[in-house]
Amino acid sequence: MSPLASHFSLHLRELRRRVFIAFAAVFLAAAVAYFFSRPLSQLFMVPLFAAAPDLTGLVYTNLTEAFIAYLKISILVGLIGAFPVILYQAWMFVMPGLHKQEKKLVLTIVFWATTLFIFGVCFAYFVVMPRALMFLMSFSGENLEALPKLDSYLTFIVRTSLAFGLSFEIPFLMVAAGKMNLVAQDYFIRQRVYFYLAILVLSFLLTAGDLFSAMLLAIPLFGLYELGIAVMKIFLWRK
Repeated sequence: MSPLASHFSLHLRELRRRVFIAFAAVFLAAAVAYFFSRPLSQLFMVPLFAAAPDLTGLVYTNLTEAFIAYLKISILVGLIGAFPVILYQAWMFVMPGLHKQEKKLVLTIVFWATTLFIFGVCFAYFVVMPRALMFLMSFSGENLEALPKLDSYLTFIVRTSLAFGLSFEIPFLMVAAGKMNLVAQDYFIRQRVYFYLAILVLSFLLTAGDLFSAMLLAIPLFGLYELGIAVMKIFLWRK
């Protein structure tokens, strides 16, 4: 075997080992989370019961719906719980090939990307969800009773939270593009209208076409876009 082929084979085996450890961590974390799926689901329901105190509970209309919903929660929590392990395995795989400055850059990117994602999820859960659910539940009245389904509600909560988490990366991506000179300093100002349209399309895609959720997501995204421009002015333009 040639030295190049041997080197490639060594890296491939290392990649397999790292991926296997990451998958094993997700599986174990999800298995543990499944035993706590009921209290975890109740945690997700807190915003709903706060918005509708008279609501006695959620319903499920399919025999397997509750099981599938708990399984989804377990996998999601498993991914979150195993994220440090996944991140560590990825870092240990790429670290040997990086220079000192590249290692510093990667750590900076991971730190800010993770921080902004967590802020986005927390913003969705603590700020957006209570107000959105209060508005949606307000349609219930004398002749109209709200009977939220377990799977639909949990899907709505998780999808919206993840959408906000990903969307909070926008300012970071804008500053990174400016820092690496991929775009001109005033690019995002000149292209504001097109990016606003792209945000609307992205919001519909991230929320699977749910009009109300898309609007809930699009409005903060406009603010984040303007925040990205402001940060670029402060840290890049003054140079």
